[in-house]
Amino acid sequence: MLEHKGYVGQVEYDDEAEIFHGEIINTRDVITFQGKSVDELQTAFVDSIEDYLEYCIERGEEPEKPFSGKFVLRTSPDLHRELFLAAKKAGKSLNAWLNEQLERAAHV
Repeated sequence: MLEHKGYVGQVEYDDEAEIFHGEIINTRDVITFQGKSVDELQTAFVDSIEDYLEYCIERGEEPEKPFSGKFVLRTSPDLHRELFLAAKKAGKSLNAWLNEQLERAAHV
């Protein structure tokens, strides 16, 4: 995976076309790039992000940020209660406790 200014690119290789192609995976906007070599691919990746950011400025739009740090989780009232109780037993807020659990799960 490639990263530039918080944007992450995922790359695949097309053996028929003999070309690397990729897409930024942490934004809803479509940003793609390609190259025949690793150097070309890396340059195209950075150029695509810079072009996207310039395009947003030209249009007077805010570029989509890769992640805000907030997300909504919908669950059952019973599970919500159990999670709340687990957090309280640990002496933490629900948010802090869930953040800890998610970090632990993501690093497995």
